[in-house]
Amino acid sequence: METLVLAAHVVLAAGIIALVLLQQGKGAEAGAAFGSGASQTVFGSQGSGNFLSRMTAVLATALFATSFVLAVYAKEQAGSIGDAGIPAVEAVQEKQSTLPVLDEPKIEAPAETDIPTAN
Repeated sequence: METLVLAAHVVLAAGIIALVLLQQGKGAEAGAAFGSGASQTVFGSQGSGNFLSRMTAVLATALFATSFVLAVYAKEQAGSIGDAGIPAVEAVQEKQSTLPVLDEPKIEAPAETDIPTAN
């Protein structure tokens, strides 16, 4: 089910990108003065602005809904994992107490060094 929602989410995102790129900017009306023939378009003399704006709003709402559903899935998945892989502090301390301790030789500075002492 999560894969289906994720696929729908990707398709909706691509649809929004396409619709935004299809819409004309505010300065596009200047081209109508040079005979663009707006009355013979597929969307009528009103142009495609209203239709594309509504479709963009519908797709944006659907994208929000799929984002919300994916967030719920992610929360459920994170809750089911919980702290299963993280050991408790007591268990770590218990294991540390059973580990052997190696005696490391102490490294002492040589008697004569080039570092001046503050006397």
